[in-house]
Amino acid sequence: MQTEIINIGDELLIGQVINTNASWMSEQLNLAGFPVHRVTIIPDDPQHILDALKESGRRSELVLLTGGLGPTKDDLTKDVLCKYFRTKLIFDPVTFQTIEKFFKTRGFPVTAVNRRQAEIPENCVAIPNANGTAPGMWFEEETAGAEKKHVFVSMPGVPFEMKAMLIHEVIPRLKQYFQPVIVLHHTLLTQGLGESFLSDILEDWEANLPANLHLAYLPQPGIVRLRLTGQSDDEASLQKQMDIEASKLKSLLQDYIFGEGDATLEAVVGKLLKETGSTLATAESCTGGYIAHMITSIPGSSAYYKGSIIAYSNDIKMKELGVSEKALGEYGAVSEEVVKQMANNVRSRLDCDYSIAVSGIAGPDGGTKDKPVGLVWIAIAGPSGIQTNKYLFGDNRERNIRRAALQALNLLRKKILGQL
Repeated sequence: MQTEIINIGDELLIGQVINTNASWMSEQLNLAGFPVHRVTIIPDDPQHILDALKESGRRSELVLLTGGLGPTKDDLTKDVLCKYFRTKLIFDPVTFQTIEKFFKTRGFPVTAVNRRQAEIPENCVAIPNANGTAPGMWFEEETAGAEKKHVFVSMPGVPFEMKAMLIHEVIPRLKQYFQPVIVLHHTLLTQGLGESFLSDILEDWEANLPANLHLAYLPQPGIVRLRLTGQSDDEASLQKQMDIEASKLKSLLQDYIFGEGDATLEAVVGKLLKETGSTLATAESCTGGYIAHMITSIPGSSAYYKGSIIAYSNDIKMKELGVSEKALGEYGAVSEEVVKQMANNVRSRLDCDYSIAVSGIAGPDGGTKDKPVGLVWIAIAGPSGIQTNKYLFGDNRERNIRRAALQALNLLRKKILGQL
């Protein structure tokens, strides 16, 4: 079956509000067995809403709308739904009781404007809104040749209202009405190779995947997520298929996989440090404290993270990290020699088991022929010695900082595991 989403709101089209509803709804619907095939964003305009309803009704068995259900004059969705389904608004006493209770618990009277929110199209089923005053609406439409009627569901655009309604009211009803396909996902997280290089490694494996399984490459700076998706009517059989193929995938990419699902590299590293009873310090130049920020974003990181010295200038590298003036003069701040001293000295000064040091040219200026923008040296020091690596990340400052931080954390992960 075809499922699509229509998000209504001028604020979405002018960029004033980011359309987070669409991505969240798509994820939840997909997990429930209703893969989304199309998302449409339209303005608060009656004709645009009507046209979108007509077009989606011809394409899809399930259409979900958000937005335009509030009490103000620019909330037009209910009126357009009445026109599309050839019906009229009626006062719903049950919905009104919910609205009264909502305002009473907050110490406010129900105004005439709010009372109108209890008016719903006559041929819809009202869906309770536990977090607001605008009810959702469930419509069914006869379609020639279809085994079941097409379903339209209209929900508020306010994210926390919509989310609760979709999870607790709409999806359970959809599962009873339709027979959704079973959809399973298994996501593996990689660092160190771009998607094209990963694709080369996986070419033969991908070509031999069962027809009901497919792999998606989801790249971002420094990381590529590999999402294996399967569909079937038999969950147990599908799970077995997924496990077999995920195991093959892990075997092919064992040097690059750092985690699964929604894990973050900083959380994975933090867990390893905690499990081994180890401590960490960082010395940052071009990343300017970004690595420290990532590490300390994990709750409980104080158990293993000692601190950081952000040595942006050569003067601070010498005074606070003990980098020799000779090394800076002969090799420059962005060099293997300097980053080694940064890592060894911050480990010693902060008395910890492991240390990370990073020095580079983030850009967009500061590069030379010998040391271009994007050049980064990373050092990881630990009980078994020190490892240094040189990278050329590119010419975008923000991406360079992010990539350097992720690369450093992954090198630390490998160091702790004895893979370096």
